[in-house]
Amino acid sequence: MAIYTFRVGIELVLVPGLLCDATVWESQMRAFARTARVRVADHGKLDSLSGMAEKILGEVSGRFAIAGHSMGGRVALEVYRAAPERVVGIALMDTGCKPLSGGEEGKREEEGRAALLAKARSEGMRSMAREWVQGMVHPSRLTDVTLIEAILDMFEAKTPEIYAAQIRALLGRPDASSVLSSIRCPALVLCGDEDWWAPSQRHRDMAAAIHGSTFAEVARCGHMSTMECPREVNAAMRSWLRQVVEFEAGGAGPSATRQRLGGARS
Repeated sequence: MAIYTFRVGIELVLVPGLLCDATVWESQMRAFARTARVRVADHGKLDSLSGMAEKILGEVSGRFAIAGHSMGGRVALEVYRAAPERVVGIALMDTGCKPLSGGEEGKREEEGRAALLAKARSEGMRSMAREWVQGMVHPSRLTDVTLIEAILDMFEAKTPEIYAAQIRALLGRPDASSVLSSIRCPALVLCGDEDWWAPSQRHRDMAAAIHGSTFAEVARCGHMSTMECPREVNAAMRSWLRQVVEFEAGGAGPSATRQRLGGARS
C-alpha cells in the first residue's frame, strides 16, 4: 500500500465565486493548513474572468494547485488557459465552462441577475442574499441557521458595486470548453447532486472532456458544496491533492475515476 505525504509548502490557491470570500473555503483552509500554503483569491472590483485570473497569476509565484467554486471554477479555467505550465492541479466545483446562452435562455439569465442586483441596491445586500440562497443550498439545509447566516453575512460584506462588476464578468464569460481537453494535470470535477444552478450532468460532461479527471458527486447537496458538505468535499480534495503531489514527483499521470460521496454536514 502506498503511503502519501504532502510536500511541505505546496501552493494551493482557493478561488471563491460570486460575492464569496474566504468564508466559503473556511473548512478547506483548516483541513489543509498543515499540508499546503493555502491562499484565497480576492477579486476586488474586477469585472472580467480573465482579469481575475491575471490577478491570481500576478500574486502567486511559481507553480501551484488551484481549486475554484462556482464563478471561481471559471476563473481557474482562465488561469489554466493563460499559464498551463504553472498549474500542477485543478479542481472545478459547482461551476461551468460555457458562455452565456443565446436566445431566451440567455435573456432569462440576464434578467434574473438584473432583478437581484436591483433588489440589492434598493433593499440591501442581505435582503437580496435571502432570496438568492433559497435555490442555492439543499432544501434540507434552509433551516440550518449557522450555514444560512454565514452565507448572508458573507454577501452582506460586499457592495452592490462589487456585485454589478461580478455580474458583468459572468455575463461576459468566455467559452472555456477547449480548455478542458488541454488539461494535463490532476483534475477534480465536483458538484452537489441537487445543484440546480450547475447540474450534475454538466459536470459529468466536463469531467469526460478532461483526460484522466476524477468526477465526484456529493449526495443531498446543493450549490454551496464547500459549506454544505465540507467533510465530503475535503475527502475528495485530499485525494486530488495526493494525485497532485505524485504527479509533481514524476509519477504516473492521472487516471479517470468516479466517486459518489455522502452528504452529511460536519
